[in-house]
Amino acid sequence: MIDETYAVLAGWDFEMSKKANLDRLRAENFIGAKSVTWLRDVAKVINRRFDPAGRDRPLVHLAKSGCDLAEWKPILLWHMTRDEFLVRDFLQNWLYPAYEDGAFRIRPDDVLSYLAEIDKRGAQMEHAWTEATTKRVASGLLRIAADFGLVRGGGIKEFASYHLPERSFLYLLHALRDQRITPAKITSASDWRLFLMVPSDVEQEIYRLHQFKKLDYQVAGSIVHLSLPCESSAGYAERMVA
Repeated sequence: MIDETYAVLAGWDFEMSKKANLDRLRAENFIGAKSVTWLRDVAKVINRRFDPAGRDRPLVHLAKSGCDLAEWKPILLWHMTRDEFLVRDFLQNWLYPAYEDGAFRIRPDDVLSYLAEIDKRGAQMEHAWTEATTKRVASGLLRIAADFGLVRGGGIKEFASYHLPERSFLYLLHALRDQRITPAKITSASDWRLFLMVPSDVEQEIYRLHQFKKLDYQVAGSIVHLSLPCESSAGYAERMVA
């Protein structure tokens, strides 16, 4: 629901409550949903995933200001996985290790053993999944990875040559600093696994941005200094679309 989410948040009214915005979406269908059922599902997902007036406000501001979709998508992925345990855990703790291990082709059946242990990993489940449900979830997780450009292909997926856009990367640096992750630990933050980035990839990109004077990064032994363009991710979001 990437395009639908972008359209809903682009039309969000900060002067109205979340309920009022979603009621307007259902009444006006300003995103052009093809059926009442699909419109209802979109509203349900938005309601569950996002807090537009709070921590997800920068994401909404970017959509309302016409942020390029290629830059917005990875920021969306980071925001939506803060509460989406299954998607986040799958990307960080199954897809990323598979990528690191050099996997070439990935099939939904490869994900089944991971899903068989998902309740032991901390997932809260109302009841045990049937075999059909488990296979549907496995396919759905790989489809989400494909939607965000991490893999490509039909039933059998292959890893894509993914590159996190520069301004999306800078936004995420600000967001991690908002969470009080220290500069010394920021390159090894598990969040980068969402984008198939190993710590050396993160550090290399930080050094590149330092060379182009888009941030300041200094390392002296165990002391690491990182100075970013803005005070917060919200401030950087404002700068992205200024």
